[in-house]
Amino acid sequence: MGDSAGAGRWVLIRRSACAGALAVLVIAGLAVHTMLPDTAGTDIAGDALYAAAVYAFVAGIAVRQSPLVVGAIAVTWCVGIELFQLTGLPLAAGAAFPPAMLVLGTVFDPRDLVVYVVTIVAVTATDAGIGRLRDKRR
Repeated sequence: MGDSAGAGRWVLIRRSACAGALAVLVIAGLAVHTMLPDTAGTDIAGDALYAAAVYAFVAGIAVRQSPLVVGAIAVTWCVGIELFQLTGLPLAAGAAFPPAMLVLGTVFDPRDLVVYVVTIVAVTATDAGIGRLRDKRR
Protein backbone atom coordinates (compact mmCIF):
# COMPACT_ATOMS: atom_id res chain seq x y z
CA MET A 1 0.00 0.00 0.00
CA GLY A 2 1.45 3.38 -1.02
CA ASP A 3 1.72 6.40 1.22
CA SER A 4 -1.35 8.01 -0.31
CA ALA A 5 -3.45 4.86 0.14
CA GLY A 6 -2.23 4.56 3.73
CA ALA A 7 -3.07 8.20 4.41
CA GLY A 8 -6.52 7.76 2.89
CA ARG A 9 -7.12 4.69 5.03
CA TRP A 10 -6.01 6.58 8.13
CA VAL A 11 -8.43 9.44 7.34
CA LEU A 12 -11.30 6.96 7.00
CA ILE A 13 -10.38 5.22 10.27
CA ARG A 14 -10.04 8.55 12.11
CA ARG A 15 -13.35 9.86 10.76
CA SER A 16 -15.08 6.61 11.74
CA ALA A 17 -13.56 6.70 15.23
CA CYS A 18 -14.60 10.33 15.68
CA ALA A 19 -18.14 9.60 14.47
CA GLY A 20 -18.40 6.64 16.84
CA ALA A 21 -17.05 8.67 19.75
CA LEU A 22 -19.43 11.52 18.93
CA ALA A 23 -22.42 9.14 18.90
CA VAL A 24 -21.44 7.67 22.28
CA LEU A 25 -20.86 11.13 23.77
CA VAL A 26 -24.20 12.47 22.53
CA ILE A 27 -26.05 9.42 23.88
CA ALA A 28 -24.27 9.73 27.23
CA GLY A 29 -25.02 13.47 27.34
CA LEU A 30 -28.69 12.90 26.61
CA ALA A 31 -28.80 10.20 29.28
CA VAL A 32 -27.27 12.55 31.86
CA HIS A 33 -29.66 15.32 30.82
CA THR A 34 -32.84 13.24 30.85
CA MET A 35 -32.28 10.42 33.34
CA LEU A 36 -30.32 11.90 36.23
CA PRO A 37 -31.33 14.54 38.77
CA ASP A 38 -30.22 18.11 38.09
CA THR A 39 -27.22 18.56 40.40
CA ALA A 40 -23.85 20.28 40.22
CA GLY A 41 -22.31 16.90 39.42
CA THR A 42 -24.61 16.19 36.51
CA ASP A 43 -24.11 19.74 35.24
CA ILE A 44 -20.34 19.25 35.26
CA ALA A 45 -20.71 15.82 33.62
CA GLY A 46 -22.93 17.30 30.93
CA ASP A 47 -20.45 20.12 30.28
CA ALA A 48 -17.57 17.65 30.02
CA LEU A 49 -19.51 15.42 27.63
CA TYR A 50 -20.45 18.49 25.54
CA ALA A 51 -16.82 19.63 25.33
CA ALA A 52 -15.61 16.14 24.40
CA ALA A 53 -18.36 15.89 21.77
CA VAL A 54 -17.31 19.23 20.27
CA TYR A 55 -13.72 17.94 20.10
CA ALA A 56 -14.86 14.70 18.42
CA PHE A 57 -16.95 16.68 15.92
CA VAL A 58 -14.09 19.02 15.03
CA ALA A 59 -11.58 16.15 14.86
CA GLY A 60 -13.90 14.28 12.51
CA ILE A 61 -14.12 17.25 10.17
CA ALA A 62 -10.54 18.55 10.45
CA VAL A 63 -9.02 15.07 10.26
CA ARG A 64 -5.60 16.18 9.07
CA GLN A 65 -5.16 18.87 11.73
CA SER A 66 -3.03 18.25 14.81
CA PRO A 67 -4.75 17.55 18.13
CA LEU A 68 -3.54 20.96 19.32
CA VAL A 69 -5.35 22.73 16.47
CA VAL A 70 -8.47 20.62 17.00
CA GLY A 71 -8.35 21.38 20.73
CA ALA A 72 -7.96 25.11 20.09
CA ILE A 73 -10.97 25.12 17.77
CA ALA A 74 -13.04 23.12 20.28
CA VAL A 75 -12.13 25.45 23.16
CA THR A 76 -12.92 28.48 21.00
CA TRP A 77 -16.35 27.05 20.15
CA CYS A 78 -17.19 26.15 23.76
CA VAL A 79 -16.01 29.48 25.18
CA GLY A 80 -17.81 31.34 22.39
CA ILE A 81 -21.08 29.55 23.12
CA GLU A 82 -20.70 30.21 26.85
CA LEU A 83 -20.05 33.91 26.25
CA PHE A 84 -22.96 34.03 23.79
CA GLN A 85 -25.16 33.06 26.73
CA LEU A 86 -24.46 36.49 28.24
CA THR A 87 -26.66 37.97 25.49
CA GLY A 88 -29.78 36.11 26.60
CA LEU A 89 -30.38 34.89 23.05
CA PRO A 90 -29.70 31.20 23.81
CA LEU A 91 -32.23 31.34 26.66
CA ALA A 92 -34.82 32.83 24.31
CA ALA A 93 -33.99 30.26 21.63
CA GLY A 94 -34.36 27.48 24.19
CA ALA A 95 -37.73 28.82 25.29
CA ALA A 96 -38.93 28.79 21.67
CA PHE A 97 -37.29 25.47 20.76
CA PRO A 98 -36.14 23.45 23.81
CA PRO A 99 -33.62 21.22 21.96
CA ALA A 100 -31.62 24.40 21.19
CA MET A 101 -30.66 24.45 24.87
CA LEU A 102 -28.63 21.28 24.35
CA VAL A 103 -26.35 23.05 21.87
CA LEU A 104 -26.52 26.70 22.98
CA GLY A 105 -27.06 26.32 26.73
CA THR A 106 -29.13 28.85 28.61
CA VAL A 107 -27.28 31.08 31.08
CA PHE A 108 -23.63 31.93 31.59
CA ASP A 109 -21.78 29.99 34.30
CA PRO A 110 -18.04 30.64 34.72
CA ARG A 111 -17.57 27.10 36.05
CA ASP A 112 -18.55 25.81 32.61
CA LEU A 113 -15.52 27.56 31.10
CA VAL A 114 -13.22 25.69 33.48
CA VAL A 115 -14.90 22.35 32.74
CA TYR A 116 -14.66 22.93 28.99
CA VAL A 117 -10.96 23.82 29.08
CA VAL A 118 -9.98 21.00 31.46
CA THR A 119 -11.93 18.44 29.43
CA ILE A 120 -10.56 19.57 26.09
CA VAL A 121 -6.99 19.64 27.42
CA ALA A 122 -7.45 16.04 28.61
CA VAL A 123 -9.02 14.91 25.33
CA THR A 124 -6.34 16.71 23.30
CA ALA A 125 -3.57 15.05 25.32
CA THR A 126 -5.22 11.65 24.88
CA ASP A 127 -5.62 12.18 21.14
CA ALA A 128 -1.99 13.30 20.82
CA GLY A 129 -0.85 10.25 22.79
CA ILE A 130 -2.82 7.92 20.55
CA GLY A 131 -1.30 9.64 17.52
CA ARG A 132 2.21 9.12 18.90
CA LEU A 133 1.49 5.42 19.45
CA ARG A 134 0.18 5.14 15.89
CA ASP A 135 3.29 6.85 14.54
CA LYS A 136 5.58 4.48 16.51
CA ARG A 137 3.88 1.46 14.96
CA ARG A 138 4.70 2.65 11.44
